[in-house]
Amino acid sequence: MLILLFGPVSGAHFNPVVSAADWLLGRRAGTGISASHVVSYTVAQITGGIVGAVLANIMFDRRVFEIATKDRINTGHLVGEVVATAGLIALIFALARTGRSGLSAAAVGAYIGAAYWFTSSTSFANPAVTIGRVFSDTFAGIAPTSAPGFIAAQIVGALIGLALIAALYPDAAKTADDVVIPHHETHGHNADQRSSS
Repeated sequence: MLILLFGPVSGAHFNPVVSAADWLLGRRAGTGISASHVVSYTVAQITGGIVGAVLANIMFDRRVFEIATKDRINTGHLVGEVVATAGLIALIFALARTGRSGLSAAAVGAYIGAAYWFTSSTSFANPAVTIGRVFSDTFAGIAPTSAPGFIAAQIVGALIGLALIAALYPDAAKTADDVVIPHHETHGHNADQRSSS
């Protein structure tokens, strides 16, 4: 739902490792988002993760601000995060490379839902989500001491996912502008409509 709602505005960049991978992949081809966009998106993504956790606390009648105490650092969880993130990155960039970005909303939603069950970590696969869940002292939370390990595993997973894409689709950098949802065309189309009215 969020990809469909915000995709035309931001390209549905909700994940710092996806944004960074988009920048990294597109550097050679002159595609993808800029480094300054990666920084501004990351700030917005982390802020959104924290605000989401606070909102969930309010909705479930918990303390508004709380810090998680659930320790999640073990080898299985870290490997789970590498696998979850590598698969997510590979999926998103494969969809862009094969001209199927329009399927991102359903495919990413299905993948994250499935990865919740097939990974031991429950597939955070997103540093902004990891940081946000520090502010939820529930079964879904993550202790602040566990978060850096998860984020490191997510970065490793993103690099593995990109390596897989580079091996499967050597020209994938040409389509970095189409990750997650192409949104440059939408703005141009709207601008053309406004100028013609």
